[in-house]
Amino acid sequence: MRVVTISVNGLAQAVEKGFFEWLARQDADVVCVQDHRMRAYEIEDFNLIPEGYEAYFIDGERNEDGGVGIYTRHFPKAIMYGFANEQADREGRFIQADFDKVSVACVLSPSALGREEELIGEDDLTVLDHKDDFMEAFGLHMQKTLRKRRQFIFCANLQTAHHVTDASPLYHKLDFSGFLPHERAWLDRLFDEMGCVDAFRDINKQSNQYTWWPEQAEGSRKNAGIRVDYQLLTPGIRKTIQDGWIDDSTRFSDHAPVIMDYDIEIGF
Repeated sequence: MRVVTISVNGLAQAVEKGFFEWLARQDADVVCVQDHRMRAYEIEDFNLIPEGYEAYFIDGERNEDGGVGIYTRHFPKAIMYGFANEQADREGRFIQADFDKVSVACVLSPSALGREEELIGEDDLTVLDHKDDFMEAFGLHMQKTLRKRRQFIFCANLQTAHHVTDASPLYHKLDFSGFLPHERAWLDRLFDEMGCVDAFRDINKQSNQYTWWPEQAEGSRKNAGIRVDYQLLTPGIRKTIQDGWIDDSTRFSDHAPVIMDYDIEIGF
């Protein structure tokens, strides 16, 4: 079973830049797309479905909230839109496809990079507060999920890197969201206390393995990268990991796809 996760910064733009041509060469079973920035019905209306795949997408009340979706070659047993958190579900931040032996979810955290203290709404909440609220809610959902017998793969753009090896030295010096101490501590709890598995890091310990090069940090493919895109596993399928890599040669987004292979039979 091959699973791809990619944050596209607008699906229509990514397709124009060659996303579907790249995808046709990957032989992926499930493709999780974050930040599609359009109405879910437009995915079909504009024929933004690669050949051989079914599409399941959720959007936010505002296109700029991002939205997430799943392309799959295999019909799921069920689709879950949202994770019963009102704010996150209004913003289209979670979708899950249940297959016979595993569930695959697509998740998008709010970004606060470069806008940390900007106020939003009428409650004097900052953009960083909004991100923190989402992470707390998603953490509670993960606690419940990790207690289930069913196995899960969460393809997530968490807008946060974990260790110093997951962020270029620029982030070690700047007070930017995405590498703040409390954000990294949230990941400590996810991995160290809850037992969630970072699939890519489980097989690749090298430094300079980045998935995002944001403009706010004057990023490029040579420097200022940060690894914020994950495939998170329940512990029961940790031993199924076969291979995984980041394709940083792509140019249809400022994020790079993460591709993971698992010894899991997805069909019925």
